Formats: sequence, structure tokens, C-alpha cells
Amino acid sequence: MNAKIHSFYCPTRIYMGIGSHQKLIDIIKEWKIDKLFVVADGVIVKTEIFASVEKILRDNNVPFDLFSEIEPEPSANTVEKAFTLYKKNQAPCVLAVGGGSTMDTGKGVGILAKNGGRIKDYEGIEKFKNAPVPLIAMPTTAGTGSEVSGSCTITDTDRGLKMSIRHASLNPARIAILDPMALRTLPTAVACHAGVDAFVHAFESYISLNANPVTDAINLHSMELMSQNIRQFVANRGNLEAGLNMACASNLAGITFGQTGLGNVHCMARFIGALCHVSHGLSNAVCFPAAAEFNLLANPGKYARVAVAMGEDIRGLTEMEAARKAVDAVKRMCKDLGVPDRLRDVGATEDMLPKMARLSADAGYNKWNPRYTTYEDFLDLFRKAY
Repeated sequence: MNAKIHSFYCPTRIYMGIGSHQKLIDIIKEWKIDKLFVVADGVIVKTEIFASVEKILRDNNVPFDLFSEIEPEPSANTVEKAFTLYKKNQAPCVLAVGGGSTMDTGKGVGILAKNGGRIKDYEGIEKFKNAPVPLIAMPTTAGTGSEVSGSCTITDTDRGLKMSIRHASLNPARIAILDPMALRTLPTAVACHAGVDAFVHAFESYISLNANPVTDAINLHSMELMSQNIRQFVANRGNLEAGLNMACASNLAGITFGQTGLGNVHCMARFIGALCHVSHGLSNAVCFPAAAEFNLLANPGKYARVAVAMGEDIRGLTEMEAARKAVDAVKRMCKDLGVPDRLRDVGATEDMLPKMARLSADAGYNKWNPRYTTYEDFLDLFRKAY
């Protein structure tokens, strides 16, 4: 019998708590940082949290170059433009203050600095060999988990597709700082879509064919934290307790999904985002209910435990009835948060669906998704979501 052997690894040191961005002072001293390359988007650089970060750097005599020309779903051109600026001073460390796009840009710069070439050379799994420049990540969204995940997503505008660059041991940030004070200026829509994206990370990692007892425990707690806090957080980003819980839950899911892989929701979302030019979080949110319902048959026992994590009462129900409670809870969460019901609401047209289905079927997610999914299945899922 060939038993499957799992592993679990998290190379990131994580600081969490209200005001935890002040730990930068200790990190600067511990690492003897004499200069930094800072990546932050143009909105973040105008915020109170970034002003506080700048003050820490000035007070500790740390000069830095700042790259802030980051668009949502950053392109390969953006990464290479940032790298051009990095090369002027070649700082020994990158600090990313922002959401997934910012952190992924920082990762891309670090990869190029130590491996050369162009960022598209590293599309796929473990395509680079040298550890990137160390990254300190301070997320300003609770969604991507990029600070601890082994992946970064960069758009190849030449092909009109998103590239996934993955390395579980080398790509996560060296240090992550989870401070809910950094989330206070997050727009409502971004808080909603990023929050659903984080929930999908935990959900799909939990039902993945590569899941194991360690990732299962982490993902269940992540989903429980998000179920208890996402509505309050979206309603008021000044609720620092809810913000901290969402940041931690997103972080937990980020740790696991890079090790288990994801499923149909993220597979479909890749091509919704690329073809409709909408955010990754929104792409996930709009197809989550349909994909969750499709996969139920593959593992109703796990779905029943998701229902419990989401606060559903499953006493007296059969396993299948309890599993359906999870799908109902997912749909209710999306409705409460105002997630668009249909692909047509985010710019998709019916003639796009066959192309999206073909790209999804060819993307190789059946190695993780619990229910084998054919081209015809994907086409049906896209039509149901449309």
C-alpha cells in the first residue's frame, strides 16, 4: 500500500495585534537594516498607517526607495518597472504595505533580484531556485493571505492571463505584521470581496484532495473566525477587534492553501478576472455559491463540519442535510454582504462562457478539487453563475 505522506510548513514569523506595526522598530534593529525598498499603492501612501511607518523609518535612520505605481491585479510590466527602481540601491530587504497586489509586486521584485530574467520565466511551481530578497509584509486588506502563501499572481497582459508563481518554502514573506489599524481605510466593497476571497481560501483548502489533519484544523478555525466577524468588519472597518480576527483568519487560510491547493472557485475566478477585468476577490465571490454546491457530493462529511463552523445547528440532521446547511450558509453570507448574484453583473457576456470553461478545464485543478470536473461541468457551472 502506497500511503500518501503530507507535510506542513510555515516559514513566516507573524506579529499580530492592534499597533503591531510598531514591531518594525525591533525588526530594523534585529536585522540591522540600513536601507529598504518599500512597495505601497498610491492610496495607501496617503494614509495614517503609512505615515506612521515612514516616521519609524526616519526615526531609525533607514533611507528607502518607494514604488507606488501598482494597479489591481499587477502586470508583469509593473513588476519589472518596480525592479528597475529597486536596482538603483539594491536594498537588502523589501517592505510591502498594501493588499495582495502590493505584496505580490514585492514578491516579484525579490524573485528577480536574486534570480534574474523576467517574471514570466517563473510561472508555475518552483521555477526559481534562489531565495528572494527577504520580504516584510504588512497587509492592508484581510483577504489574499499573500503575506504567508507561497504564491503570487501576476498578469501577463500579452496573453491576457494571470500567471501563478508558486514556491511554498521560498515565496512567503519572512515576516508578516497583522495590524487592524492598517485596515481602517479599506473601502466597503474591497473589504467585502477580499473577505469572501479569504473564506474561499479556507473552504477550498479544507475540501482539497491534498488536505491533511493540520490544515483541516487551521481551516475550520479560520472559517469560524470569518463567519463570526466578516459582517461586522464589512459594516465598520473601525471595529478593530473584528478587523484583527479577519486579518488572522485570512492569514491562517493563506498558510494552508499554498500547501493543499485550491479548487473550482479559484480556477474559475482566474479567467473571470482576466476576461472581465474585475478584482480577484470579486471574481471568487460571484462564482462561490455555484461551485460550492457542485462539490458537495464529493465530501458531505466535511461540508457538515463547515456548517458547524459557520454557526449552523445540524442536530438531528442526516449528513447530507447537514452538508446542505453549509451551502445555504455560504449563499446567505454572500447575500448579506451584497455580493453580485450573477456573472453578467460583473461584465461577463454569454459568449465568454465556453472560453472560460475551456481555460478552466485545461488549468489542472482536478489534482486538488474534490470532485472531478470536465469541460462540460465547467460550462454548466459558468452558466449557472451567469
